[in-house]
Amino acid sequence: MNTTHHRHRNRHRTAGTVLAGALALLLAATGCSSKAEGGDQGGEAADGVRTGPGVGADTIRLGALTDLTGPYATLGKSIVQAQQMWAEETNARGGICDRKVEIVVKDHGYDVQKAVTAYADIAPDVVALPQVIGSPVVAALLDDIERDRMLTFPQAWAASLLGKDAIQVLGTTYDVDMIAAVEFLTRAKGLKKGDTIGHVHFEGDYGANALEGSTWAARKAGLKVTGLKIKATDTDLSAQVSALRKEGVKAVLISAGPAQTASLVGVAASRGLRVPVVSSAPGFAPQLMKTPAAPALAAMLNVVSAAPAVSSDLPGVERMVASYRKKYPDSPVDSGVLSGYNAAQLMGADLKKACEAGGLTREDVVKAHRSQKNADTGLGTAQDFSDVDRPASVETYVLKPDAEAVGGVVNAEEAHTAPGVEEYLSAR
Repeated sequence: MNTTHHRHRNRHRTAGTVLAGALALLLAATGCSSKAEGGDQGGEAADGVRTGPGVGADTIRLGALTDLTGPYATLGKSIVQAQQMWAEETNARGGICDRKVEIVVKDHGYDVQKAVTAYADIAPDVVALPQVIGSPVVAALLDDIERDRMLTFPQAWAASLLGKDAIQVLGTTYDVDMIAAVEFLTRAKGLKKGDTIGHVHFEGDYGANALEGSTWAARKAGLKVTGLKIKATDTDLSAQVSALRKEGVKAVLISAGPAQTASLVGVAASRGLRVPVVSSAPGFAPQLMKTPAAPALAAMLNVVSAAPAVSSDLPGVERMVASYRKKYPDSPVDSGVLSGYNAAQLMGADLKKACEAGGLTREDVVKAHRSQKNADTGLGTAQDFSDVDRPASVETYVLKPDAEAVGGVVNAEEAHTAPGVEEYLSAR
């Protein structure tokens, strides 16, 4: 994810939740034809609604460029299933703008060239993209998406994606989350001026953007940050734990994947480095609570997240979980389910607003989206999409691993804006 608004430095994020072992489960939906049957390429429909690519007299087609066979396969499966569930629920209530919603799903397997081909294949026949997985994928498609005015919700949260009219980072960005993480450590875990925090992070945009936030917050709090860069292929963090012990760190931040979080916390616990650890949201997956690292994770780890735990008692989350379990009884309920369902609901609200204003062209949908100043799906915090240069939300939850909970985590702290976030954003 790159080419950013002039006010933002190049800082991207490798999106998604990395899990060991890909689940190569292709949904039936991936076989759907991407060619619109009876689709309208422009003009005015019989009902007087302006239409364009992806919108016919009876259908609205959305696209999903996902990973069902690569490193983010588990995440992709959860998001796709949640969004298909939303489409079925929406259609059972009569659809949107008197049209049935269809989601055309393309699996790119986290291969950029496959994704570029898939985008070219479906772009003429969809009005918007409620899901695109993969930082490199979004980076390769940025110019096309902007050219096509295709409202796109990436599964990616880098500050570099701000400033793009057709691209919407949902929730917070990683730097904002890490400011909240440092504030949590000073307020709740007793860190004080002069202490050192380790920050283990993936190389590339995800880690760089996260480190930017932690470094800024630590400087404000009089703390020192020791950054340790790792690759996505690094799954044994013994050397990093040794380095952190030598530094005498009082806490550790990690912005990586679940495999790295499990290794870091497990090794640290076994070597007596029992300090608080705070992870970025993609660094945790419920499957970790079935590994030998589970006791250490429960004792030492917290997760900062723009979204609440799927075990939350928010009525909207409880309804979603119940529906998902009924529809997909053999699938785990994880953060991908909430992320996918939330994105689909937000896209649905944009389409309804565009219809009410008389048009379902891509430009109409982007305009409707950017007019939303208090978009609330009942699945977390309300979001403001009206300022392309700001994150849609600046409120962060703190989650705590719990092996008995749905999704493996519970809310430890409700959503709040950490002190310093507004100052950071205004200075950026």
